Amino acid sequence: MTRLHIFDMDGTLIPDSTASLELARASGTEEAITALERRFAAGELDTRGFSGALYEVWRHLTPAHVDTAFAGGPFLDGIARVCADIRRRGEHSLVITMSPSFFAERLAAFGFDRVEASLFPAPPFTGPPDPGRILTPADKVGICERVRTALGVAPERCVAYGDSMSDAPLFRHLPHTVAVNGDAHIDHLAAAAYRGRSLEEAYRLGRGLVEDGAAAP
Repeated sequence: MTRLHIFDMDGTLIPDSTASLELARASGTEEAITALERRFAAGELDTRGFSGALYEVWRHLTPAHVDTAFAGGPFLDGIARVCADIRRRGEHSLVITMSPSFFAERLAAFGFDRVEASLFPAPPFTGPPDPGRILTPADKVGICERVRTALGVAPERCVAYGDSMSDAPLFRHLPHTVAVNGDAHIDHLAAAAYRGRSLEEAYRLGRGLVEDGAAAP
């Protein structure tokens, strides 16, 4: 019987950073994006308000900026090896992120089976994003349910990996969860916790939750 591994991106696969911050560095919009990130963390903006503001700041964003941001992103070590091991075992990997799709979809290069993100037009933008296509933390549960049901995977055979408040709904929903460099919003909800730079080590904890400590790569 197969399993489903569900990963967050911002703060998890990209520790101590987000897609928006990496895009800001690449496009010279750090001051504006840092201010937006601060307002979002304080609860002054929800994901839809944040995304609308991103569109205004990034009117001149180009595909070259996105290439630079992704290539220079401080991703965890071992992501491709984890994806390969999941696939070798006949299991499935899924990323769910509220960040823009034009950045997140590039995660497929690591070997993730599926990436779900807030749907943005590709840069350079011809118009603002549709607010109804911007994901919220609660949407992570709905996407998890849709994907795991389609795959025929029971909830107890899923593992979620996340770091912050946006992952809390999913961590409350699933029994097997790993906080990866987690903050105070998520650590107390997690079944296991990892701090460091290796996705392989976090994945090892996740495998242990669903298969009694069987060895990971």
